[in-house]
This record gives sequence, structure tokens and C-alpha cells, in this order.
Amino acid sequence: MLRAVLADLADLVLPRRCVGCARAGPPLCAQCRPSGPPLRADAGGIAVWAAGSYAGPLRAAILAYKERGRRELSAPLAGALTRAVEATAALAGPDRRLVLVPVPSSAPARRARGGDHMLRLGRRVSRAGGPRTVAALRLARSVQDSVGLRSEERRANLDGAMVARRPPPPGVRAVLIDDIVTTGATLAEATRALEAAGWSIEGAAVVAATARRRRGEY
Repeated sequence: MLRAVLADLADLVLPRRCVGCARAGPPLCAQCRPSGPPLRADAGGIAVWAAGSYAGPLRAAILAYKERGRRELSAPLAGALTRAVEATAALAGPDRRLVLVPVPSSAPARRARGGDHMLRLGRRVSRAGGPRTVAALRLARSVQDSVGLRSEERRANLDGAMVARRPPPPGVRAVLIDDIVTTGATLAEATRALEAAGWSIEGAAVVAATARRRRGEY
């Protein structure tokens, strides 16, 4: 929370600059936002669409939003996420009723970030005309920060960590949303927890995808 307050104060004193190119202007300028078609990946046994690669300006924007309290980046990042959500919805077809289900943050992360960063992005996507956002998942136990963990360590860290808060509304399918997909372990655990509660999963939409160690995978 303190970081977010300090960032807001800095915005009042210092000229606004793009986190990607440092030019004066919006927090993520048009040239630094992902503009190509969404990337298709497969992770956690489901189809995943990503707005762009976790590199360059998009990586800088995600880190600034999550770790440095730059909440003004929620608007451009939600715009990027919307593109991935639209790709998922297009594949599903017009007759499918979809809801967005954010991957949950831990309590320490929520405190440090002044709230659940993915729930915030999901609600922005919903307000812009996207599917309704439902906080249908929670963490049932503490987990380690996944940074630096290998694929098998990430799976073990998350195994059984999530539970569904509620059963699905009738006729609704879930689109999982997250900021980054790396190994797919988080999306796999979220899928398991929702399916155990009777949910059907349409796919996942993320802001960015990181390249896996093996060529051609996300």
C-alpha cells in the first residue's frame, strides 16, 4: 500500500513517462503496447491466449504495476488483457456464456500491492464490455514465490493450493485470467480446482507469455 501511495505522489511531482521507452506521456505509450495478434499457447491442459511476449516494454509495465505500485498501468494492461480475452471468446463462439475467473493472489501479495492485481484488471475488462469477472478461486494454503523455481518445483508448490469459492452459475464456462504464463503450473492448478467444483473451463487469457526452455513452447 505504501508503494502505491508513494507512486501516486511521484506522479503529482514528476512528469509522467512511459515505462517502456521513458518518453513523456502516458504510462505505457501506444508504441510500447502490444499491437500484434494475440499469441496462442497451450498450458495446464487448456488453450491460452496472450496479448504479447513477456519481454521489453510489456514486461516493464507488468513489473511496475505489480511490484512498484504503478496502478495507472492497470488501464493499458487491462486493454492488453482484453485482446487476449476477445481471442478466447472468438474461439468459443457467440453462444457460449463466459465469465472471467482471476488466478488468486496470496494475502501477503494483496497487502503489498494494495489489493488483488488480477481481480482489478478483470473488473476493468468487464467494465469495458468483456465478460463478467467472478472471484471464484482462493488459495487454501500458503505458497512460495514461484520466481526461480523449476517446472517440477512450481507444480509441487501449487499442488492442491487452490479451491473454488462457489459452484458455477448454470450454463457458464470460465476463462481463467492471469498476468503471465510461464510453465503453466498456475493455470493447471486453477483448472483442477474449478473442475473439482463442477466448473467447465473454456481456456485462459493472460497479459504476457514467457518463452519456455524448450523451443516453441510457452
